[in-house]
Amino acid sequence: MNSLIHVAFLLFTYFISATISEFTDADCRELGFIKSQLLCSSCDNLKDFGLEEIKSQCMECCQKESAGAVSRKYPKAILEVCTCKFGTYPQIQAFIKSERPSKFKNLQIKYLRGLDPQIKLLDKKGNVVETLSITKWNTDTVQEFFETYLEQPEDEPDYLRTNRV
Repeated sequence: MNSLIHVAFLLFTYFISATISEFTDADCRELGFIKSQLLCSSCDNLKDFGLEEIKSQCMECCQKESAGAVSRKYPKAILEVCTCKFGTYPQIQAFIKSERPSKFKNLQIKYLRGLDPQIKLLDKKGNVVETLSITKWNTDTVQEFFETYLEQPEDEPDYLRTNRV
């Protein structure tokens, strides 16, 4: 009887600690989430993809949005991909072959043999700040990411159209 109470107490303690504790960065990375970049509003979209069962883990790893939150923007990005893997990643091929990349003047597409699709975000000096795998992204997600995190360069005057020197 005493051991039954001991086991019940251990289970109760485990349950309380599991519900109160928050996942660490390493825990979230093991689950496939990047804690510093995951917004809680993204967790709400999991149901659209039939992934309701991981919503609780997502909510443990996400950052709460504040009304005045400003996301970091990068001056340049490189989308690296191998054309031999277009069959495996048709959504990335669709993005690259469409007119969408032309909307981003500071986006460079680089073809590297054997590489899974990834995005490298650069600072003003051209140093790689962050590298993101985009193997699971769809075409709209890629475009939305660039619209959110890529700085829009100021338009330089087109001297051929304006005829000004």
